[in-house]
Amino acid sequence: MANLEDFDEFLDKVDKISELVKDLNSSDEVTQQNALKAANGYIAVSDEHCGTKVDTTRINTNPPASACQTLQSDNPADFFKVMEKDAEIRRVRRLEQEKKATALKDRGNEAYAKEDYETAVKYYTDGLTELRDMQPLYTNRAQAFIKLGKYQEAIRDCEWALECNEGCIKAYLHMGKAYLALKKYNESRMCFEKILQIKPGKENLIKEHLNQVDLEERQNQELSAVQELSRGAAEAARIPLLLDKLSAPGQEPFYYCGGFTILAEAVTNSTSQTLFRLNNGFGIIISNDVVRRCLLPKTKAPDSQELCLSVLKLWKVACRGNAENLKILMESPVSKRSIVELLTSDNPAVQQGCLALLCLYTQTPYGRRLATDNLNVHILTKNLMWSITMQQQQREEAAVTVLENFAAENKFFIQLRDVLADAVIVPFTSILRTVSKYDQHVLVSLTSAVGCLTRDDVIRCSFAHNADCWMALVDVVSNCRACEYKEVLYALLGFIMNLSAVASPAIQEHAAALCICCVDLLKDNNGDIVTRAAGVLSTVLPQSSEAVHRALQQNVVGIMHRLLKRNEPRITKYAIQTLAVCTAASRQAREELLRSDKKLSDLRHLLGSSCDETVSGNAALCFAHCLELEGIASNLLGTDIVLLLLRHAAADATNTDVQKNAAIALGKLCRSEPRHADKLREMNGLQILHSCMKLISSTEAPEKRGQ
Repeated sequence: MANLEDFDEFLDKVDKISELVKDLNSSDEVTQQNALKAANGYIAVSDEHCGTKVDTTRINTNPPASACQTLQSDNPADFFKVMEKDAEIRRVRRLEQEKKATALKDRGNEAYAKEDYETAVKYYTDGLTELRDMQPLYTNRAQAFIKLGKYQEAIRDCEWALECNEGCIKAYLHMGKAYLALKKYNESRMCFEKILQIKPGKENLIKEHLNQVDLEERQNQELSAVQELSRGAAEAARIPLLLDKLSAPGQEPFYYCGGFTILAEAVTNSTSQTLFRLNNGFGIIISNDVVRRCLLPKTKAPDSQELCLSVLKLWKVACRGNAENLKILMESPVSKRSIVELLTSDNPAVQQGCLALLCLYTQTPYGRRLATDNLNVHILTKNLMWSITMQQQQREEAAVTVLENFAAENKFFIQLRDVLADAVIVPFTSILRTVSKYDQHVLVSLTSAVGCLTRDDVIRCSFAHNADCWMALVDVVSNCRACEYKEVLYALLGFIMNLSAVASPAIQEHAAALCICCVDLLKDNNGDIVTRAAGVLSTVLPQSSEAVHRALQQNVVGIMHRLLKRNEPRITKYAIQTLAVCTAASRQAREELLRSDKKLSDLRHLLGSSCDETVSGNAALCFAHCLELEGIASNLLGTDIVLLLLRHAAADATNTDVQKNAAIALGKLCRSEPRHADKLREMNGLQILHSCMKLISSTEAPEKRGQ
């Protein structure tokens, strides 16, 4: 049962097969033959849906003669014998293939150890002939191909290994080495960085490989640059000449500004970027007193601000796509301080130039790591949020983009945790309180970026416990609805759903006001807004009895019951969870639900049709709550409720709350109306119920107020 997608699908198959078995045992020959054809067709369809990443199915082109004779037989028992025998043949054949493939792999490993790589490749290839989805054979052969200098073949084998196992570290490791040998440095770097995403604990090992990529890329760039110079290329010779002139100290700002502008136009490719580095371009800029003074945000002189802007533009063109230049710039004390502080410059162009440079760094994992390792993340984030509050759309969008990019880096989360309130929560709360002043697109992007930060559990908890933030969120939801800011409202509701997954006094304090807003939003004509409003209710209501009371006053039960009828998976999940919370807390809620659906047909439909365990579990929970009302169990006589609840109580569910809730509902049903117990006895379900009750008694909390 553990391998089946859901219990309902299994029961459906059982019903079909039961009908086939009945027809196969029929005394009517025609019925038997038709059933046999149907069974063969059913098997064919089942085979089509056997999904594996690498197709290893083989057609048995030489079946035993006895099998062919049996298939032609009209005896149903013979048919099932053939099925069993075929399954056993396949199992045995698979074991034999694995044994042969493993033996060939071992022989290949022996040849590899002796540095006989051609022979090793042959053995690995023979092993793959036996078993095409054996991942170690691909990675081992890739390693041998690398030794033979067949790098494209190695990359192809690594791709096949990833088809077998998408988290295969060896595949990314060998692929990174093969790309490095082909001098495809970005691709190589991406492979090694992927390993860090899968296994962060491998940082020390992978750092060595990344350093090797950096080293070889730098050596290759420098060799090409020297060759360009030796050939006397005019463009190459121009870079050293310009830098020599700019190294003169004590000139006026406009002198350096013009020179840096010309130099930025000359740095057009990897060779010119390398020549800029080899001729101490970064050092010449940073060591110049006039230039250093202009890189301070307090600088007011127009010519100094122009010089500052020209430096930022030069740094950007010198570092674009060049890992070594990115590293040198980011490790310089002057530049890494300036990049953070210039975000608060009074000059919009300087601020925009600084944001553009940060965007360049945050586009790649390598650049993000350099930035988080070298910059003051606290001040940087605070200044990014300040840039957004300046209400200049171009700068706002750039600052949000940088923040979103940083949110993909784990180190950024860790460094932000202890300073989150000052760096993010306070400025974000301030923006929420003046939402009408901002561009909607920027607000949506900012909410998304801050939402990305809350993927970190510590950051999410800090937000969830901040009372000022919750107060602002309640106000902004109301304001956005009044201003028809639908896109912003949608983003904020998603953010609130994320935060409300954490229980906190701050949420409880504002839960009632928030739920009143969300119940009003359930009447909105935008289906996405309605869905998210229902989602917020499903997560916030369990935290506050006052919120439940206020929601009931607004007819939340009737509205949620109507939403169930839409048969939309997400809104169904939220609606049934909300109903489970309300019916647990209030007799009034149960009575309202019964008035709109006397036989609880919608809940029964969910129990019989939903593949979502949360939906099934909460539907069973609602039943258990409603069965506390007098006469309900009798109303359900003649329905399929006993069978539905028994299926879930007996199912091998991932979430045991589904079984427990179904068993509780079944127990209440049978206790309230003995005729249901008779039905359960007919189905041999008492033993199942008894086992479930043991499970319930062994846990502290036998039922939940909404899962």
